[in-house]
Amino acid sequence: MSDGAPVQFTSKLWVWQSTSSPGAWHFLTADGEAGDAIAAHEAMRRMELGSGRGFGSVKVEAQIGETSWKTSVFPSKSHGGYLLPVKAAVRKAEGLVEGDEVKASLTLL
Repeated sequence: MSDGAPVQFTSKLWVWQSTSSPGAWHFLTADGEAGDAIAAHEAMRRMELGSGRGFGSVKVEAQIGETSWKTSVFPSKSHGGYLLPVKAAVRKAEGLVEGDEVKASLTLL
């Protein structure tokens, strides 16, 4: 996947909510081969640039169904792999709800 091909994965849409704030965030988890490809990309960028982005995040162009957007994925020790935030506009456009199995494609930037 280091040839510039998109990283594809399927994951259940899940919600993180804080006990101390009213907000909730929806995520997909890119783990296994997809997580490994993202980690390798992040390591190469760190070597090329001499430092990494905050928290080991990686800029991506994400696509779910017909909807694409630019965002970042973040490493997660507790969930394994990388977390892709899925904003409300994407969930609405694609008719997604918590628990749905979602196929995503990431172009690593």
